[in-house]
Amino acid sequence: MKPPSLAARITLLLVGTSLALLGGGALLMDWRIDHAMETRYRENLLTQAQALTTVVEIEQEAGEPQGPAGLLGSDGEWYELRCEGMPAQRSTPPPPAMPRDWPAAAGATPRFVNLHHGSGRLGAVMFAFQEPSATRPPTQRCALLFVQDRRAFDRLLTTLDWILALSPALALLVALAAVPLIVRRGLKPVRALVERMRDIGPHAPGRRLPASGMRELDPLVARFNDVLARMDEGLARERQFASGLAHETRTRLAELRALAEVEARYPSGRELGQILGEIGQIGAELEATVAALLLLTRLQSGLEHPQRQPLELAPWLERQFQRQRAHVVGQGVGLSVYGTPPASLHTDPALLEVVLGNLLGNACAYAPAGDTVRIDLDAESLRISNAAPGLEPADLARFGQRFWRKQPPHAGHAGLGLALSHAAAEALGMELHFDLRDGRVHARLAWASS
Repeated sequence: MKPPSLAARITLLLVGTSLALLGGGALLMDWRIDHAMETRYRENLLTQAQALTTVVEIEQEAGEPQGPAGLLGSDGEWYELRCEGMPAQRSTPPPPAMPRDWPAAAGATPRFVNLHHGSGRLGAVMFAFQEPSATRPPTQRCALLFVQDRRAFDRLLTTLDWILALSPALALLVALAAVPLIVRRGLKPVRALVERMRDIGPHAPGRRLPASGMRELDPLVARFNDVLARMDEGLARERQFASGLAHETRTRLAELRALAEVEARYPSGRELGQILGEIGQIGAELEATVAALLLLTRLQSGLEHPQRQPLELAPWLERQFQRQRAHVVGQGVGLSVYGTPPASLHTDPALLEVVLGNLLGNACAYAPAGDTVRIDLDAESLRISNAAPGLEPADLARFGQRFWRKQPPHAGHAGLGLALSHAAAEALGMELHFDLRDGRVHARLAWASS
């Protein structure tokens, strides 16, 4: 099944809108014309009826009350006149149809009705008036019914209806033929944009779409270029990640192979336990790298969910600090703690240990000899600072990238510590921020939101 066409969709919308506007406009115009012509028809009908009353009044004043029968010689016009104390007067022939409530419904205000006769309609007006009399009291009440055949008038209205109906239909036929051509021509820049997109992809990093010069398409081009930029950044990170992982794995496997081959060809005479211990250390470093990558992947994909529980923070932090002091013995690096943390924290101790352990381990591993790693605690955050003489402000943007290291690799450090700290802090809802001041790097972990 073919996907829906944008040109067809726009065409349908335009035709539908045109149909609604032209059809609605034609209906409104037809109603206005019909109303105006019906008003004019009734005015003409009333004028003819009032002419009859004038004739009646003249005849009464002249003493010849025979009625105006001789004046209606044309076909399609009839009347009936009823005056008090006088016989009814009618045209010859009489009206073919009369209202049921005639003459009781006749009043001083003219009343218009439409009567059905055969296949056509008749227009009628009835009203009452005072007629002067020479033989009776000064005036007497009369009621007049004037009927006229309105088939010619109805045919005129039907002709106008057809004209008003056919005009939008013809306009829609023209629109159906012209709009697709116009829409396809208008969408030509979109097709050109699609053609330019064919040459853009992972095989051509850095390539971007040029501006189209159209107000509607330029935002789309800008957003697409933003996506391309993020895609290039992601591909670069993945290539760096794959390169770093291959390097770390290959390095340790090469160490194991070299150790085995050297001992096989040129025995060093070391004890077996010492050789196995060295092999175990290399394997432990490789295992730590793989475990860190698995944890980082689970954190960033949302598979690792925090198991929050109340944690007495002061004794827990003291255990972390004591463990780190044991690691830095003999490195010439000190560790000092200032301030008081909150009494307790509702968090995941395992993930918090990932964050703090990597921050402390990274600070102590990269601090120069003779430096003191300073830790400041308060109710809202934990801050760790250490000297970083080789670090530049631009390097802070790369903190958290996998396998990134400013200095040559240290034993047991694969460049995953800060990436794990960022991912675990984000999973815990904490904020981790780094800045560089006076040659010292400062890491701030805000746990107030936890």
